[in-house]
Amino acid sequence: MRNRVFCISWVLLCCCWSTRGEIFTSIGQMTDLIHTEKELVHSLREYIKAEESKLAAVKSWASKLDALTRLSTSDPEGYLAHPVNAYKLMKRLNTEWSELESLVLQNPSDGFIGNISVHRQYFPDAEDETGAAKALMRLQDTYQLDSEAFSKGKLPGVHSNAVLTVDDCFDMGKTAYNDADYYHAVLWFQQALKQLDDGEEAVVTKAEILDYLSYSVYQMGDIPRAIELTRRLVAVDPSHERAGGNLRYFERLLSKQLNEMNQAYQPASEEPIQLGTYTRPKDHLPERESYEALCRGEGLQMTEARRSRLFCRYQDGRGNPRLLLKPMKEEDEWDSPHIVRYLEMLSDEEIEKIKELAKPRLARATVRDPKTGVLTTANYRVSKSAWLEGEEDPVIERVNQRIEDITGLTVQTAELLQVANYGVGGQYEPHFDFSRRPFDISLKKEEPDAFKRLGTGNRLATFLNYMSDVEAGGATVFPDFGAAIWPRKGTSVFWYNLFRSGEGDYRTRHAACPVLVGSKWVSNKWIHERGQEFRRPCGLTEVD
Repeated sequence: MRNRVFCISWVLLCCCWSTRGEIFTSIGQMTDLIHTEKELVHSLREYIKAEESKLAAVKSWASKLDALTRLSTSDPEGYLAHPVNAYKLMKRLNTEWSELESLVLQNPSDGFIGNISVHRQYFPDAEDETGAAKALMRLQDTYQLDSEAFSKGKLPGVHSNAVLTVDDCFDMGKTAYNDADYYHAVLWFQQALKQLDDGEEAVVTKAEILDYLSYSVYQMGDIPRAIELTRRLVAVDPSHERAGGNLRYFERLLSKQLNEMNQAYQPASEEPIQLGTYTRPKDHLPERESYEALCRGEGLQMTEARRSRLFCRYQDGRGNPRLLLKPMKEEDEWDSPHIVRYLEMLSDEEIEKIKELAKPRLARATVRDPKTGVLTTANYRVSKSAWLEGEEDPVIERVNQRIEDITGLTVQTAELLQVANYGVGGQYEPHFDFSRRPFDISLKKEEPDAFKRLGTGNRLATFLNYMSDVEAGGATVFPDFGAAIWPRKGTSVFWYNLFRSGEGDYRTRHAACPVLVGSKWVSNKWIHERGQEFRRPCGLTEVD
């Protein structure tokens, strides 16, 4: 029976995203689970065959012994009068029944259980399941998808048979509910109720759904609808232990509010709860709306006059000998700040080698804590990453050299090549690549110099390689000025994080939008200030 702990004095328990390294935020690693599950299904079928074989042997014994006992019990003395029958009775009871006992005691499940035990260490746990549920809610918010679309597998440009049952929707609601996220709890409990009312079979009962839904609606401040839902609960289960008390409490509360505001009672809307019925609560991100709009392909658009100033060209790295015979194809993505895309930057073979090297090392991506400067995991960066050195493989060395040739900047002081894979709902919310000043006026807080220990200065520029196409979602967006750059396999984008003066260009705050459908692989090179003194000289003003 599901836990139905629920009352007005409910003490909320907050579920935090785990910081352990095994969270499955990488499609690359989750594919291993697919193969593991296939192996376990094969093991399960082998177990079924063994059980069936054992049962067939026991049935054979039972049939033979049934015939013998019918004969022996019809005339016991006459039966035992024959010396062969007497001998065989002794033999059966001493030997053959012992063999049968051994057969029955055999446990064909040992192999199957052993196989599960071996793989269990790699299984996702409750925190991973919670993380996956939150990822669906993140996609729901970013791409403005209603719960019904999700439950039926209808995503933009995609229709599949991946559906969510009543129990799945209820569990989604429970995940949000346990995190005091009543906005999403209402959406998913409502969807569970709708599918149950439509005749779908489920383990969860209608009373359980109404129980959680009515309280979640109350927490959203919609007391009339909470009353209506609780009345439905009482009608379904008159003996429900909390429904009567909750109903009286809601009615008293509503009466008090109406008297204070001198208003008449208005019955609850009969329209079903759906996306837009309630306003999503504000969170820590000030540019949430503009960021998500850009992820959907909406938001600011560049004017035609500005667009006319964007060009494509061949880039030879200012006469770099390695690019003279085969210059790079360069396209302007944005004019100010200047963002360019390089076509055919990585070959398919190079991409596969980079992924091959990175996969065994993928671990939950980290960020620097703005208060301590220490690397830590965070909900706003959901991916797995690995770092590759140039000495590990000629391909990495070649890619590093190509970045240096194209940009004209040395990579000797750059960070290692970082490879990242974004899985279910994988994202990186708006952030700066560069480290802000020790006291950042714009942020009004102290922030440690994250790169001081490296001795290579700040992150001057970002070179981002797209190593996969993405079916839906996954854009790189810049909320400050409205650019949205979509992944194209084999291409790269490049921008400066700092002005020539060394001051940070705060316009470059950017984000990796959640992956809606597909798997997003990227690699990036963060190029630092030291060694660039003559390659990118200082300007005459702070913002040159």
